Amino acid sequence: MDLALLRTFVTVHRAGSFTRAAALLGLSQPAVTSQIRTLERQLGRPLFLRQARGVTPTSIGDELAHKAAPHLDALVEIAESGLEEDSSLRTLHLAGPPEFTAKRALPVLTELAGDDGLGFALRASFGTAEETLEGLAAGHHDLAISTLRPRGALLSATALCDEEHVLIAAPRWAGQIGPGALRRTGAALLEQVPVIEVHESLPFVSRYWASVFDSRPVSPGTVIVPDLRAVLACAAAGAGLAVLPRYLCTAALEREEVIILYEPTVPPLRTYFLAARTGTLAMPHIARAHERLQQAATDWC
Repeated sequence: MDLALLRTFVTVHRAGSFTRAAALLGLSQPAVTSQIRTLERQLGRPLFLRQARGVTPTSIGDELAHKAAPHLDALVEIAESGLEEDSSLRTLHLAGPPEFTAKRALPVLTELAGDDGLGFALRASFGTAEETLEGLAAGHHDLAISTLRPRGALLSATALCDEEHVLIAAPRWAGQIGPGALRRTGAALLEQVPVIEVHESLPFVSRYWASVFDSRPVSPGTVIVPDLRAVLACAAAGAGLAVLPRYLCTAALEREEVIILYEPTVPPLRTYFLAARTGTLAMPHIARAHERLQQAATDWC
């Protein structure tokens, strides 16, 4: 069986679309379609069900991908490592959300990078949960940190840690929206307070309101910046309230640049998952990084 056909098949399976697979492989969509049809003729069985948006693997397609993908990944790894000047130093490609990856994961992994002959070169990229998992499935990353648990047999995931979210603002807001007042009036007191968020949809604030106040936020976002660290800076400057991970606010809380406006009995949590392609944890540098992140996460919870 032609390995090129298998590579195309695995890419389509991971991407869920002929169009996305063609972009990843640098081929035209007709070429990808032709290769899949050739492979299906060789096997005598359909591998995908064509749908309006993308494709869905058949049971035979899932079984073939589960068996073939780890071996293809291993062959790619061998080829890439053979091109490196120092084949003993592998490269680990990590993807995740920018704030959590920068604050938590990278300091841990840089301790391992290039040390004692057992380390690795490190490359990091940032993206949304969907982007990082799609990149992992396509082979662009070795490990991905995501708030979504991947589905299917091609990606495996381990719960890494839970992230607590807190409602914060600059101290000057305390007199108007202190904890006591919020307990008496609930979220209504916050309707006139400016909101700082990472997106117009208010993902952090909406999740907090639903969990703590059993309602939806009324105020639109006043300041929208696509980075939680920038959200914290704006909150400390007095621009309004924000919902942020507690770990990200710890130093600012200790310096009293921001305060927690409300401490619910059960704080909202979000789980992070550490994902890898099935079979790749057999590679020593990926396994070592995976294990180190899991060890470090016991202190993050």
